[in-house]
Amino acid sequence: MKPIYSEIIQFRGSHYEFGQEQGRRFKETNLYHHHKSRRGKSLRKYAVDMRDVETFYLRYARNIWEELRGLADSLEWSFEEVVHEYSGWQQDWVKSGCSIFTSSDFFARNYDYHPKTYEGRFILFQPDIGFATIGPGQRIIGRTDGMNEHGLCIGYNFVNRIKPEDGLICCHLTRIVLENCRTTKEAVALLQELPHRHAFNYVIYDQQQMTRVVEGTPRGVYVREGNVCTNHFDYHKHENRRHLGDSKERFDKIEQQVPSIRTVFDAYQFLNHTEHSIFSKRYRQWSGTIHTACYENRNLHLLFGLGGDTNPVVIDFKKWLAGQQTNLKKVIGRLDTDLSIPYID
Repeated sequence: MKPIYSEIIQFRGSHYEFGQEQGRRFKETNLYHHHKSRRGKSLRKYAVDMRDVETFYLRYARNIWEELRGLADSLEWSFEEVVHEYSGWQQDWVKSGCSIFTSSDFFARNYDYHPKTYEGRFILFQPDIGFATIGPGQRIIGRTDGMNEHGLCIGYNFVNRIKPEDGLICCHLTRIVLENCRTTKEAVALLQELPHRHAFNYVIYDQQQMTRVVEGTPRGVYVREGNVCTNHFDYHKHENRRHLGDSKERFDKIEQQVPSIRTVFDAYQFLNHTEHSIFSKRYRQWSGTIHTACYENRNLHLLFGLGGDTNPVVIDFKKWLAGQQTNLKKVIGRLDTDLSIPYID
């Protein structure tokens, strides 16, 4: 068993100032040195056309563009370097797992990936322009899943990374939706307009209890109804991987169980407790469960835990929005693996 933690980061202010704050915190971590060491590999793997990415961000996410500027100034990197490494434009994504379902009162999600990719940053951000958000950070600027001040929830599930095209990776699309949309309808419309780098499912849930699954690919976007989602497409079946047994098995188990899940705590235990078999220990296969997050969007509460068989911490986002800081500094858990976790090791 290996200890793991997520640092709670709370910030209120402009995007530029938040970028500066993230850079300051980032430079004090082991993860910073890991990211610096991978710069050469990143430069070889993909290129970024600054004109294209600037045009995109100034149209859809001008505030996050300013956050990138603040991050560059704080890290003392060139702006071009920061855009290449953290804008989410044309970057790669390795296969992963993940399971999501919604009910009449909550959005529940297991985030499954390789431990070496995890950043251990849990963020509450109230900008001076745009919607306040809560959720785990990824690739500094992005979010693995989250909820905003209007109770809109979103999370993504990997499907395929073959035939990528120019566009944004999943965690940055998630961030842009959270900061710009109030409802599921608005989020669906935005995801239909934004360029997708890879093939992912996006599950969206709002305070009107409307759930939609967006099958997003570089070659088209399809929207379907449903409240359960794993790692395959229903409509874009030609985009699926060859081996879908695990994804379909988890889908069936969740769909069978959902009617008997009454509370958000039941949902958390179903996803997080290893006896139910939705929780995954396949860390070497890039699909082990790292965190479980359950969002109650009517009262803006979040249950969050790291690793399996853990008691969740509960964060009252509504109180935080009213100005009450959470006393939590870190969320602590354990993963059943001996793999390296760069921000810890």
